[in-house]
Amino acid sequence: MELQLPPHDGDVLSVVDMHTGGEPLRVVLSGHPAVLGDTVLAKRRYVREHLDQLRTALMFEPRGHYDMYGALVVQSELPEADLGVLFMHNEGYSTMCGHAVIALGRFAVDYGLVTEPRAPETQVNIHCPCGLVKAFVEYCDGKTGAVRFHSVPAFAFATDVTVTVEGFGDVVVDISYGGAFYAFVSAQRFGLDVSTSRTRDLVDAATAVTNAVKAKVDRSPTGSGVTARVALQHHKGLIGLNQTRSFQSGATGSLFTGKAIQETRCGDFKAVVVEVAGRAFYTGASRFVQEKDDQLTHGFLLK
Repeated sequence: MELQLPPHDGDVLSVVDMHTGGEPLRVVLSGHPAVLGDTVLAKRRYVREHLDQLRTALMFEPRGHYDMYGALVVQSELPEADLGVLFMHNEGYSTMCGHAVIALGRFAVDYGLVTEPRAPETQVNIHCPCGLVKAFVEYCDGKTGAVRFHSVPAFAFATDVTVTVEGFGDVVVDISYGGAFYAFVSAQRFGLDVSTSRTRDLVDAATAVTNAVKAKVDRSPTGSGVTARVALQHHKGLIGLNQTRSFQSGATGSLFTGKAIQETRCGDFKAVVVEVAGRAFYTGASRFVQEKDDQLTHGFLLK
């Protein structure tokens, strides 16, 4: 028996939920108002300034949670793009998200956002706020599988930067760009091990470093972490072109791979294009109601 929504006086938002290595992605299907703007970046500004209550409704409790991530598909101004996307999360709107791109690549093929899927791989050009990202989706007998993508130019922004971290004193970090900025520091500096330490302790240490780096360089070290790590390792001479590195989650055991496939430049920086690969899976589809007399309809957060 198919469940139907009971009588209500609210707006309905339809979504598809996915995960990539355990990282959630909520893709908005329908019910979202029109997003104005001639470019993806203009649309991002418009949503932030005029429609932010829908981000909180979908990302926050009771429909979401503190670590929920979302994607709103929009039209791109780039002729070569199959779709544009705005990324959203508990704090706002990011410029790039690697796990979301992997999920969106599969979603775009399955939901007909590319006109002619081709075996063994279908290319999906996704216009992210950071630029055009090319995803390649395994496709065979109408079924989609693993996804890899080629990043925007990624580079080491600054190495051996000393920041003062509350509770830990001076800490040396490296800052790298992979569509957004990331700060890297060894967990051992905090007496932690990514394989055995509690996730809460790792998150607390990472949050302290993030706040310190924001205060020093005015950039948020979030985004596609694998891309930024590969770019940093290539910059330090730890890996060469087409040398694959694997990255495993200490929490879920899920695996991503990354490799630098091409040297390029990004402004004054020597950069690389990074290929990242992983798998995304569907977890469900939902229709959310925003009843007019619900005082919590725009959501709340309990960390």
